Amino acid sequence: MRSGVVACVFMVWLALASGAACAGLSVRVTDQAGRPVANAVVTVIAPDGDDATPAGATPATRTIDQKQLTFMPYVEVLRPGDSVAFRNSDATQHHVYSFSPVKRFEFVVVPGARSAPLVLDKAGVVAVGCNIHDGMINYLYVTDAPKAARTDARGRATFDDLPAGRYLVRVWHPRLPPGRPDLREKPATLVDGQDRTLAFPLALRPDPRRQFDREHTHY
Repeated sequence: MRSGVVACVFMVWLALASGAACAGLSVRVTDQAGRPVANAVVTVIAPDGDDATPAGATPATRTIDQKQLTFMPYVEVLRPGDSVAFRNSDATQHHVYSFSPVKRFEFVVVPGARSAPLVLDKAGVVAVGCNIHDGMINYLYVTDAPKAARTDARGRATFDDLPAGRYLVRVWHPRLPPGRPDLREKPATLVDGQDRTLAFPLALRPDPRRQFDREHTHY
């Protein structure tokens, strides 16, 4: 929150020279039954602006935990150049892998251990699974959009440091039906000093993480 306030103050300072001011954007994502959808990725892009990650951004390392035979979080948002490591907090071994063209990898992670950090150098979606427990699924959403966030348990993502202007707002979720486009998008015009809310109702497929795993089906 503090970083958002500092960024907004900086944008207000720029407004004195450019005539632009901060505006707020709240995105609310729901499913076909009107229930809030967590773990949707929201990106905000200025069609006539700079759509790249700001130069000089420091790469981060994110940790995906494996606990109670579940990847936590289900979806993680990263930028090209960031790294990810997998920690095993379970009492059983996990075999973490991905066949994604964005990043192919394979780790065997024993209980209490952590994989070496893996650099994600390209934008795209990396689907991750466990070769032992079929119900374990995770998604790494790597984006170079200047603004990106994951919806919380209320299905909301908020951006409070945007200059007024025109934007394209995109929403992605791993349970969207297959086909093109796999993103939902809407235009948004933000006005000086005003907040705006966009609603994204999505038709989602059932959650595949409830499948049986090989360790407990005796084959």
